[in-house]
Amino acid sequence: MAGASLLTLLDDIASVLDDVAAMTKVAAKKTAGVLGDDLALNAQQVSGVRADRELPVVLAVAKGSALNKLILVPAALLISAFAPWAVTPLLMLGGAFLCYEGFEKLAERFLHGPEKTAEAPEPVEAPVAQGETGLDPLAYERDKVKGAIRTDFILSAEIIAITLGTVADAAFMTQVVVMTGIAAIMTVGVYGLVAGIVKLDDLGLYLSQRAAASAQRLGRGILRAAPYLMKTLSVVGTAAMFMVGGGILAHGIAPLHHGIEALAGQAAGIAGIGGLLAALTPTLLNALFGIAAGALVLAGVSLVGRLRGARH
Repeated sequence: MAGASLLTLLDDIASVLDDVAAMTKVAAKKTAGVLGDDLALNAQQVSGVRADRELPVVLAVAKGSALNKLILVPAALLISAFAPWAVTPLLMLGGAFLCYEGFEKLAERFLHGPEKTAEAPEPVEAPVAQGETGLDPLAYERDKVKGAIRTDFILSAEIIAITLGTVADAAFMTQVVVMTGIAAIMTVGVYGLVAGIVKLDDLGLYLSQRAAASAQRLGRGILRAAPYLMKTLSVVGTAAMFMVGGGILAHGIAPLHHGIEALAGQAAGIAGIGGLLAALTPTLLNALFGIAAGALVLAGVSLVGRLRGARH
């Protein structure tokens, strides 16, 4: 009897672990859409500090990110336990915010870029970090860290909200393990990659000064590629915001979600490329819906801002 009970317990544990692994995989796929933007934003946030202080600054931001998630994960679990009805509205708000952020970037890039450059040129940050203007470099670093941690809080909230939506119907312990795992994976993964990105130029410089011609070529290649990597991350991150945010919003609007599924089913019937179209159609339609939703939210925010300005 004891042996049978032990086998039953082990079977239950294995079943729970299978559920955790499956849900963690699904949650990781959904939250990966925020990863590109998270990488680009955090790499940009720590730019401008002295080269020998880049890694300590990244470590400080990573610690702040861990603290953010230490606050957000229990809050999400409490919402799931005592107000599960709030999960979908919170997801919709997170999706709308993602779309808004993405469209705001597009608007700044294509509508306000020239004016911003002409009217308010960006200050050169590196001299400030080196103390050449008389400002305290340590105070400058603290400001950079605080700004990066504030940005991380928003992105972490989006990640936790998306994960919560994935595990909302699971058992409580499964929710705890999956959300804690995703929080840890995203923190270590993001800031490990950010540390690598900000030190790419140092690696390229180091290799370019080696005696071996192959190392020199690799180093020069890294130095040339590093700026393009940051630009690529920014573009991919913006696109991912529309795809993830639009997907969350579309999933929360049943008629729209079913309509997208129907179009994907029709695309699957096209000879030759049906499988590819069926896979791409939901993603493209979600992204288009995300762009439209971001435009509406930005218009609403701008209107409220103008009304408040006129009132004052």
